[in-house]
Parts: sequence; C-alpha cells; structure tokens
Amino acid sequence: MIIPALEYYLVLGAALFIIGLLGVLVRRNLLIVFMSIELILLGANVTFVGFAVALDNMLGQAFVIFSLTVAAAEAAVGLAIIVALSRHRDTLNVDEINTLKG
Repeated sequence: MIIPALEYYLVLGAALFIIGLLGVLVRRNLLIVFMSIELILLGANVTFVGFAVALDNMLGQAFVIFSLTVAAAEAAVGLAIIVALSRHRDTLNVDEINTLKG
C-alpha cells in the first residue's frame, strides 16, 4: 500500500484551516461562520492524521476519532442554537445579533 507523504497531509490541513479562517473573518452569516469553524477543526484533524500516519502511531488517529465525535455533538448543539436564534430574531447576520436583549 502506498502511503502519501506527510507534506500532502500538511498542505491539505493548512488549506482547510485557511479557508475556514477566511470564512470566519469575512462572512457575516452565522451559519456560514459555524461551518467555517468546523472547517478549521477538520484542518487540524487532517494534520493529526498526517502525523499519525508518518510516525506510524495509532494514538493520533484515536485522538481524531474522539475529536470528530466531540465535533458532531458540538455541531448538533450549535445548529440547535442557530435555529432557535433564527426563529427568535428573524436574522442570521452576525452584526445584528451582537446585542443581548430578551
């Protein structure tokens, strides 16, 4: 079996991280910002997998599986909060949601 070089994992992880970071900084839609945060987490996980494959250590892959499980729970809670906020405020614009009022 041919194992890709570590550089490929690092480039893919960095690209996902940068795309996610740009999404968080540039976009104003709360749902897009939330998906961008998930892309940042995915970029970090790809980097962990790359190092786990390169070092022939299963601990990194186990950490990624645990991290993806936590990310799935975070996604469920985050999407529930976004839906509730959308119903309450009728907008998903980050600039309009920045105040805490009942």
